[in-house]
Amino acid sequence: MAEILCMGEPMLEFNQQPPGADGRRLYLEGHGGDTSNAAIAAARSGADVAMLTSVGQDAAGDSFRALWQMEGVDTSLLRQDPDAPTGIYFVTHDDRGHHFTFYRKGSAASRYRPADVPEEAVRAANVLHLSGITLGISDTSCDAAFHAIEVARDAKVTVSVDTNLRLRLWPLRRASACIHTAVGMADIVFPSIEDARALTGLEKPDDILDFYLRLCPLVLLKLGRDGLMVANREGRGLIPGHAVQAVDATGAGDTLAGAFLARAVAGDGTWDAARYANAAAALSTRGYGAVAPIPTAAEVKAFLAQQAAAA
Repeated sequence: MAEILCMGEPMLEFNQQPPGADGRRLYLEGHGGDTSNAAIAAARSGADVAMLTSVGQDAAGDSFRALWQMEGVDTSLLRQDPDAPTGIYFVTHDDRGHHFTFYRKGSAASRYRPADVPEEAVRAANVLHLSGITLGISDTSCDAAFHAIEVARDAKVTVSVDTNLRLRLWPLRRASACIHTAVGMADIVFPSIEDARALTGLEKPDDILDFYLRLCPLVLLKLGRDGLMVANREGRGLIPGHAVQAVDATGAGDTLAGAFLARAVAGDGTWDAARYANAAAALSTRGYGAVAPIPTAAEVKAFLAQQAAAA
């Protein structure tokens, strides 16, 4: 049985590339979906990981199965739905950053139900990781996620939640209610600063940490290029960001979550795991797409050693 179970929706990615000599913009095909990205990040950092999801019986679904198997992510719990497609999305880039356009209505993952949750595998895991997207893509997926959380809590399995707010999926009030209910049942939460400001109505990072610490004992507040704030009920602090040649931040927050969970399961302390995850997220921005730039453990450790030597 896998140490880390990642539950959520995989999506085939089409990422906009810089214009060619003729001015045309092409799209690079790849793989995405927040918990899938986290699963691959955890696997590249040495963890034993499995996906809990459903994909279509289509070329995209077959592509994900092949990807996960190549990455060492267990697919034995994967369901393939003959009556629904695998979702897709497009990433575009401009001076304001990267932007997403999703085509996921009626996707196979959105049809995942509580009865589909492999309870024995959840009970045997060390960590169950899911996100606001897992909760938001459909009522059945939301119900399945809460069922999985309840099974995990009963078995004393660590529950990890990444807020990953997508307001195109649902109204803010409903998103806040569902996400914060899940956070209140979790042991670790990974909010981004943008998500947290929308979900809580608060602006200052310390106020946001106070809010989430009332719900969850460990908070890793993602600040993008500014780094990572880590807080528990004994203390808090900032891990500064790393200056890298960033070209695409798609999946950086997912990389951070997966890398942190991998190192935590491996036995690292919270701060060591957080420093590693912060570096992994920075490195993941140096290439296009959600998956290809995710670093391996060797790359992260070499980068951290280089940073330490230069300090």
